[in-house]
Amino acid sequence: MKMFIKPWLILVMLILSQFASANSQHILRPGDVLELKFPGEAEFNEPFQLDPQGYIALPEVGSLFIEGMNTQQAQDFLAKRLSVVYRDMSKFQLFLVERRLSVMVLGFVKAPGEIDLPQNSNVQMAINRAGGLSQGAQLDKLQIRRGDQTIKFDYKQYLDTGNPKLLPALLPKDVIFVPASPLIGNVQVDFDARTLTAAGDASGRESIKVFGEVHRPGTFSFKGEATILDMLMRAGGVTRYAGIEQIRVIHNGEPFPFNMREFLDTGQIDLLPAINPGDVIFVPQASEQVEKGSRTVYIMGEVFKPGAMEMKDDTGFYDILATAGGPTRFAETRQIKIIRADGKVTAFDLQSYVDGNTDQGLPTVLPGDAILVPEKTDMNEKSWLKIHPNRSIRIMGAFNRPGRYEWADEMGLMDIIAHAGGPTAKADTSHLQILSVGDDQTVSSTEFDFKRFLERGGDLSTLPPLKAGDTVVMPELPQDPNDNRSQWTRQSSRSSIYIFGSVGAPGRYAFNQDLNLLDLLSAAQGPTSSADLSNIRIARRGEAESDVTNLNLNLYFETGDESLLTIIENEDVIYVPSLNKEWLQKPKERMVRVLGAVNRPGRYTFNDTMTVLDLLAEAGGPTLTALQDRISVVNRIDGETHARRFDLVSFAKSGDFTSLPVIRAGDTLYVPSREQSAWYQFLEGLKDLVTVASFAVLVGL
Repeated sequence: MKMFIKPWLILVMLILSQFASANSQHILRPGDVLELKFPGEAEFNEPFQLDPQGYIALPEVGSLFIEGMNTQQAQDFLAKRLSVVYRDMSKFQLFLVERRLSVMVLGFVKAPGEIDLPQNSNVQMAINRAGGLSQGAQLDKLQIRRGDQTIKFDYKQYLDTGNPKLLPALLPKDVIFVPASPLIGNVQVDFDARTLTAAGDASGRESIKVFGEVHRPGTFSFKGEATILDMLMRAGGVTRYAGIEQIRVIHNGEPFPFNMREFLDTGQIDLLPAINPGDVIFVPQASEQVEKGSRTVYIMGEVFKPGAMEMKDDTGFYDILATAGGPTRFAETRQIKIIRADGKVTAFDLQSYVDGNTDQGLPTVLPGDAILVPEKTDMNEKSWLKIHPNRSIRIMGAFNRPGRYEWADEMGLMDIIAHAGGPTAKADTSHLQILSVGDDQTVSSTEFDFKRFLERGGDLSTLPPLKAGDTVVMPELPQDPNDNRSQWTRQSSRSSIYIFGSVGAPGRYAFNQDLNLLDLLSAAQGPTSSADLSNIRIARRGEAESDVTNLNLNLYFETGDESLLTIIENEDVIYVPSLNKEWLQKPKERMVRVLGAVNRPGRYTFNDTMTVLDLLAEAGGPTLTALQDRISVVNRIDGETHARRFDLVSFAKSGDFTSLPVIRAGDTLYVPSREQSAWYQFLEGLKDLVTVASFAVLVGL
C-alpha cells in the first residue's frame, strides 16, 4: 500500500530542518538567550542567558562555560553534564532564542557597569543604558577596548552629523570608556559648566589661546577651517575697550598684526591671518585720551558705559544715568554716592526712590561732580568692610547662613531670617534672642517664641522690631546629655525640665510650652519595664511652698482622660518610681498587708479593681498548713477596728463572688496556720504525753 504525503507537510519539514541546521551553526557568545527543552522539569521552563564571562547557570549542576561552542556542541555538552543528575536526557534540546550584546560602560557616565543590549545596539544606546554622560565628559576621545585593541572615535562629531558610520560596531565583551575633560582638573568637585566653558573648552598644545579685551578669554579647541573671527566669536567677541586695529596673532613665537577695523571696512578675506593649532590671539586695550572740561561730569562704577560726559544746563541725574546705560545687575543702587567738586559726598538711595519714597528727591548734579555706583556686596565675600556697621545687622547661632548682612528700614525679622537661609534643624526656635544697643551703648535682650509664631501665625506687628546694629541670636538645641556631658551647660535652666527615676534616659531636657508630659517621657525614651506608672510624682520648683502632684498614668492609659495629665512648666521635676523600691517609700494609705500562712507575705500596692483573690494570688497563695476557711480581713471603719472572716474553701465550692469581703487600701489580710488551732495544740500535747509514758515504761523495765 502506497503512502501519500501532503506537499505542505513536506515544505514545513524542510523549513524546520534548515532552521535546525542554521541554528546549530551559531557560535554562542556572552549575552545570548537560550531555551532549554527538558519535558517534565519545571526548572527549565524559563530562558537562560549567558553571563558576561560566557557561563550559563543551570539547576543542580551550577555554572558551565559554553562560550565559543555552537548550539549543537553546547547541547551535547550540557546533556552530558545534566545526565549526572537527571536520568532521561533523550528529549533534551537547546535553542538559541535571542542574540544580545553584553558590554561594559565605564568612565564619565552616570551609572557605569555591565550593560545588556539588543543585538543591533550601538554606542549611543549603550551610553543611554548607563544613565547618560556625566557633566565633564570629553566627547571627542571616546574609546572602545576590545581585548588588547583600543579603538578611539569622535562621539561629538557623531552627535553633530548623525552619521552612524562614525560609531564603531559593538561586539560582546567590549568596554566603552568615556574619558574626563582635562578642564575639570584632578580633584573631584561639583561640576560647574558655566565657569569652565567661560574659560574655554580645551587645553594643551593643539588649542588656541584668546585673551585681552574679549568677553570670555580662554583656551579653545582648534576645529578645521577656523578663522581669527571664529575664535574671537567663541571668546564672546571684543569688548568696548578693545583696540581692534592692533590685534596680534602669535605663531611659533612670531607676532602677526591684524587690523580688524580695516577688514570690516573693506571685507577683504586676504586680510585675515591664518590660524594654526597652538596659536595665541591677543586683543589689546585701545588707548584713549582723558576727557576734561568745564562742563564735564563723571560717572563711575557699575554702569554699562562709565566715563566722562559733557552736560547741558538742564541735564539731570536721570539723564546722566541713562546716558551711561543705567546700572548693571551688580550695582548697589541703595548706596549711590555723588562726589562734589569741593570734596563733599552725598548719598542717594535709588531703590527707595523707585519704590515710592520720593521725600528725599533726586540729587542735583553740577559740572565737575562724580557719580559713583558701587558694586553690590557679594554674598560669598568674607570681608565685612564692604558693609558699614550703621547699615548692617548680625545673624548668629543656628542659622543656615549666619553672618553680617546689609539692613534696610523696610525689612523685618522674617526678611532677615529668610536672608540667612532660615533656622537649621537643630535650632531652638522657641527662644530666639534679639540684642539691641541703646543710645547709651547698653545692650538689651528680647526673647521671642518664633516656633509658636510659625505654627499658629499672628499679627506681624507682634514681631520684635529690628534696626541696624542689632544682633539676632538663634540658640541651638542641646545635644543628648548622655552623648556629650559637656554640652548641657549651654542650656538655660529656665527652659529645662528634669526627669529622674525609671525612664530610659533620665536627665535634663529642653522644654517649651507646646510640650506635654507624654512628649517629655518620650524624649527620655519612655518608662522602663520596672516603672511604677501609678505613682508618678511631679514637683514644681520656684514656688514659695512645696508643690508635689501625684499622677496615675496607668489610669490615663485605661480611660484616655486628658484631664489626668498634669500641665508641665519650666523647671519642673518629674520622678518615675520603680515597682521594686523599698517598702518604706510606699505610703500605707495605698498598701494592703498580707500576713500569715501565705508563700510571700508582705505589703502590696492596692487599687479599687483588686479583690481578696487578687491579693492572695499576688502573695503566692496559701501554704499547705493554711486554715483556708478562717481567713480574716482586718480594717478600720469610722475609727473603729473591724474583722471579717472569709471561707476560701466554701467560695471555691460555690463560686459566689458576693461572699468576697470588701478590701480597701490600708486593710490587713491574715491567713492563719493550722499550728494555731486548739485541736492541733491538743494533739501536740497528747503526743508529748504518750512519749513521756513510753519513756517511763522503758525505765521501769
